[in-house]
Amino acid sequence: MAEIKTDAPKDKDTAASSTTTVPADPVDDVVTTEHTLRIGRTDLAYTATTGRIVLREEVYEDGAFTGLKAKAEVSITAYVVAAGGDTPRPVTFAFNGGPGSSSVWLHLGLMGPRRVVTGDVGSLQAPPYGLTDNLETLLRVTDLVFIDPVSTGFSRAVSGGKPKDYHGFTADLESVGEVIRLWTTRNNRWLSPKFIAGESYGTVRAAALAEHLQTRRGMFLNGVILISSVIDLGSIGLHEPEDRGYVGFLPTFAAVAHFHGKRGKKSLRSVLAEAEEYAERTYPWVLSRGHRLTAKQRTEAVGALARLTGLSEEYVDLSNLRVEHLHFFVELLRRERLVVGRLDSRFTGPIGNGVAEKMEADPSMDAMAGPYAAAWNHYVRSELGYENDLPYEQLSMKASEEWSFKEFEGRPVNVSDKLARAMRANPHLKVHVAYGYLDGATPYYAAQETFAHLDVPAELLANIDHAYYPAGHMMYVHEPSRVQQSKDLAAFIRGASAT
Repeated sequence: MAEIKTDAPKDKDTAASSTTTVPADPVDDVVTTEHTLRIGRTDLAYTATTGRIVLREEVYEDGAFTGLKAKAEVSITAYVVAAGGDTPRPVTFAFNGGPGSSSVWLHLGLMGPRRVVTGDVGSLQAPPYGLTDNLETLLRVTDLVFIDPVSTGFSRAVSGGKPKDYHGFTADLESVGEVIRLWTTRNNRWLSPKFIAGESYGTVRAAALAEHLQTRRGMFLNGVILISSVIDLGSIGLHEPEDRGYVGFLPTFAAVAHFHGKRGKKSLRSVLAEAEEYAERTYPWVLSRGHRLTAKQRTEAVGALARLTGLSEEYVDLSNLRVEHLHFFVELLRRERLVVGRLDSRFTGPIGNGVAEKMEADPSMDAMAGPYAAAWNHYVRSELGYENDLPYEQLSMKASEEWSFKEFEGRPVNVSDKLARAMRANPHLKVHVAYGYLDGATPYYAAQETFAHLDVPAELLANIDHAYYPAGHMMYVHEPSRVQQSKDLAAFIRGASAT
């Protein structure tokens, strides 16, 4: 705290107090370290900078500019490789979603130079877990900046500030956008190819940021990476439940049923093809008919949905042909007294209550939370050299619970129009979409449908790159998917940078 002392009072009426304390103006708190990663016969030398940078806003009083006021301290970790020659390296700004999630998942799971050791379904690591070199790191082809939005990671509003001011669609967009502008400017990277990578709700943020940075800052991107995409929350029935949400989940239910042995010896591809065809044609029509369905039509629909999802005909019928996803994860293996993971439906866990309507916890999150927390809290101090007594908020429930979508009042949260606007204004903008067939949070088919209706000229559809993996929401937990996804992202960045 800094003390501000006033002049001594001239009379006893003003003598009660002569000292007032105000918070000290915060300053950037970052550390920089040098590292080398051995990949095959090549040494990749890089600089890591981690800590908190201060965001400031312009202040005006009676129309006059009075200076900059600190508003938040945002934690970032940046990795930079010295560029050779005159061509600047690309830079990718990455974050996860939630809302209320830190960036630790993409950082230590997929992109960064070090990665967490978790194990996988059936062979999970035991505490205290561990770290290893990420030989497939995206740092091979692009510099990386991981951003923790306010209230996540070590990021906080300044002393006296209100965290809730940042817990909403627009405020979040503006603060993360300001981090990107500030880092780009301070590091003289305006002429570098620039990418934004988001996962889950981070795809909402990334799609909207592409338009926001263009229109507000004149920053045109080379590419947007959308991992486990859901840029239209209405497509999965969030906030405003509607029939298209049930349709969007159906092929994922079929994939999950297949993984857990409910579809016989059929291949995954044939199971998905059958489910997608039903979702494209018959299922929307069935749901639209309501009580106009004949008894025969309803019986046929019950049978088809039961076969596709692995559920009983009785359950499908009682659900009125509308299987809610949180109920599905409990119902599919109820007889085995297991609950299926939502984020990654390859995972299962013992059900606490055999007649529970919904899961008490997600077994896939249970499997991941501990390893990532242990790895990050060790790594940031022991290898990156940053000390901070604040708890690293891996997932901020406060931010999630307070999140505001007031900008979308009365309509589903949908930023596909913003991405389309960015693509129309910048026809060089490339988009990479990564889908997990066993992702029970952001179903792949619903995302496909969103991109199939993107309002862009037909020739720009070739700018959208689609990649599919036989895993879940964090598809990189599955080792073969992680290796393939790393190759796919590297190829995307190389291609979009060359353009």
